[in-house]
Amino acid sequence: MSPDVVKRYFAPVPRYTSYPTAPHFSEEVGAAQYAKWLAALPAGARLSLYVHIPFCGALCWYCGCSTKAVNRYEPVAHYLATLRAEIEGVAARVQANHAAIHMHWGGGSPNILEPNDILALADSMRQRFNVAKGAEFAVEIDPRGLDRDRIAAFAQAGVTRASIGVQDFDERVQTAINRRQSFAATEAAVAALREHGIAAINIDLVYGLPHQTRDSVEDTAKQVLALEPSRIAAFGYAHLPQRLKHQALIDEAALPGTVERFAQSNRLAHLLSAAGYVRIGLDHFARPDDPLACGPVNRNFQGYTTDAADALIGLGASAIGRLPQGYVQNCVSVVEYHRRIAEHRLATVRGFRLSDADRMRGFVI
Repeated sequence: MSPDVVKRYFAPVPRYTSYPTAPHFSEEVGAAQYAKWLAALPAGARLSLYVHIPFCGALCWYCGCSTKAVNRYEPVAHYLATLRAEIEGVAARVQANHAAIHMHWGGGSPNILEPNDILALADSMRQRFNVAKGAEFAVEIDPRGLDRDRIAAFAQAGVTRASIGVQDFDERVQTAINRRQSFAATEAAVAALREHGIAAINIDLVYGLPHQTRDSVEDTAKQVLALEPSRIAAFGYAHLPQRLKHQALIDEAALPGTVERFAQSNRLAHLLSAAGYVRIGLDHFARPDDPLACGPVNRNFQGYTTDAADALIGLGASAIGRLPQGYVQNCVSVVEYHRRIAEHRLATVRGFRLSDADRMRGFVI
């Protein structure tokens, strides 16, 4: 594709993890409506459970997630107490015969949790929801804050898949985004996870970062391929400093241009495909023996997934859920989350009621 064509069609577009996308959610759907939707779930509906941990040890400047850096554990412990109260409040409104077939912890960095809290949170989930035997349990991991005690706790809790953020191994790029993470540390984390029986490993890459080039993303991808992950995601960096203030710390002059971004994306896609990975949609790649490459595929707020649940239950500050009637989202502010759970045991502040036309368009997308 010529540079002129790339430039002509380059424009921001929605990231369709939902249709309509989250900016279209409104306060017309709140906690009262969510409670009714939970109670109305059809008998035997399969559930997917998402838990959001909005804390990190350090803030990466490129990050678009709902998270904050903390240097004390007290806010995390306080948050977990409130999260358990929300779990109880939501579970009380759901019939007991619903099986949870998928569980995902995201953030932030779920491995900021102390080992005993990893076990306690997983136990709370299993006590309050009917988690099916053999359910996939995925967790997002920052290797920089991962030790063997936490890995052992995740394994004991039943985690079956770990998603590891890499982004880029080039030291100049890492400095520019405030995320120093060596290949050696990443390799050690992958090896330790596998030693503890967590064999399914996903790795996330990002292109379009400051100082990245086609050669640098290729170098990173080759190192990642040496780790033999089950899945690789390659996302394009979205520079939105007007909405995400910390992104203003990134030097815009160092960001690759439109044609270079497109070339980086193509370089990654060709390299991963040549290595035998099956391309799923725009930005996911899976080994041929991974369920994502050889079974039904769905799209949700974690990207492409094999999750076939009838309803997604979002738990934690900023978490999004999807029920047959529509989407719901909790408040983003952790302070507001504590208040709303204390008062109502639900923290839903906005959402979207789906029409048949919305469902049709979402299916087509």
